[in-house]
Amino acid sequence: MYLAMSLLDDDTFRRLCRARDFAGASFHEPVSLDQLARTACLSPFHFHRLFTLTFGETPHDFVTRLRIEHAKQVLATDYRSVTDVCFDCGYASLGTFSSKFQAVVGQSPSEYRRNMRRIFAIPQWAWSLYVPSCFMNFYGHS
Repeated sequence: MYLAMSLLDDDTFRRLCRARDFAGASFHEPVSLDQLARTACLSPFHFHRLFTLTFGETPHDFVTRLRIEHAKQVLATDYRSVTDVCFDCGYASLGTFSSKFQAVVGQSPSEYRRNMRRIFAIPQWAWSLYVPSCFMNFYGHS
């Protein structure tokens, strides 16, 4: 990355960062290499080469990493189905999502959720910590 930054002028680096920020903000939607290259005002081939050289991963790998990180967070903290998480992360196919998740994380999304719940289980009494006190007071006195 340091070599790439020393070879890039400030304007090109800013444009690459703008495209990376755009990709990061819209990781849950399909984003093409052409869209990212246009955001950086570069040809797709040149953009791909400079992005990889500058940030150490391809634009596709960058978006995939963000999607999987988001999926891991949602699977560990939310009760939505794996299919809902798949679509929320920008994947159009449950099979593709599950395969990529398995390849990156080393376990299926369902296995990951089960393991996270085992490690970070919330005791039954602790659920009251997440209920507003006004609700508890109202129903606690009746």
